[in-house]
Amino acid sequence: MTLAFLAVSLAAMAVALSVIMSGAWLIRERTGNSGWVDTTWTAGVGVVGIGAALLLPPHNFPPREMIVAVLIALWAARLGIHIAARSAKISDDPRYAKLAADWGAQASRRMFVFLQQQAFGSLPLVLAIYLAAKNPASGMRLQDYLGIAIVLIAVVGEAIADGQLRRFQSYPANRGKILDTGLWAWSRHPNYFFQWFGWLAWPVIAIDLSGGYPYGWLALIGPAVMYWVLRYATGVPHLEAHMERTRGAAFAEYQRRTSLFFPAPPKFMRPSS
Repeated sequence: MTLAFLAVSLAAMAVALSVIMSGAWLIRERTGNSGWVDTTWTAGVGVVGIGAALLLPPHNFPPREMIVAVLIALWAARLGIHIAARSAKISDDPRYAKLAADWGAQASRRMFVFLQQQAFGSLPLVLAIYLAAKNPASGMRLQDYLGIAIVLIAVVGEAIADGQLRRFQSYPANRGKILDTGLWAWSRHPNYFFQWFGWLAWPVIAIDLSGGYPYGWLALIGPAVMYWVLRYATGVPHLEAHMERTRGAAFAEYQRRTSLFFPAPPKFMRPSS
């Protein structure tokens, strides 16, 4: 890979992400349901990631490109279907609705800018996918198999967490209550944890410890950005604030005994007697 290849590929991915998030803005404007923003984002990252893996040069080891494309397609399909099913049942996403309410008359314009910022912030994610696919090492390495395992664990783990929450919320008797069993006893946001965990696969596949592929180290930016987004930006803070407003003291107790992000035994969070 040359610097010119990298620059052109970055530009192509940036344009594609910008167009996709412009489409997400249009969908939100037409439907009034911001839930479709995350659905579009997930599909967009998946499509751009697949395109980057399979279509953009160089083509050093096509089997690795195909494996990376299949893995990102699996991630996008699982998460996209889940978010689409959830969005179809709501009138609006409370996180985006809160932003729109705060912005007032400027909501439409500021939402467009916000979604373009999301497109820009997604560039390190698809770059990590691209760098993993373009690792020039011939043949499958232990790192490649480890990367596959990480994605599979992440997809299954997130699906289990989402399934546990969906089943809990399906019972009317649980309305207003907090799910604190299963994976949700170990983390207040196990779905977000597994979402982040899956992005560790790309630097694992991209990095060449022999030094033959220095660009591979740039893939570490992907999981770093995803962690920041989930932990400090559009993920955990908004949901924590929402739960604090709607669940009050019960959620405060859940916060006290349950790890925020990284899974930990519940007793670990309790003060010793």
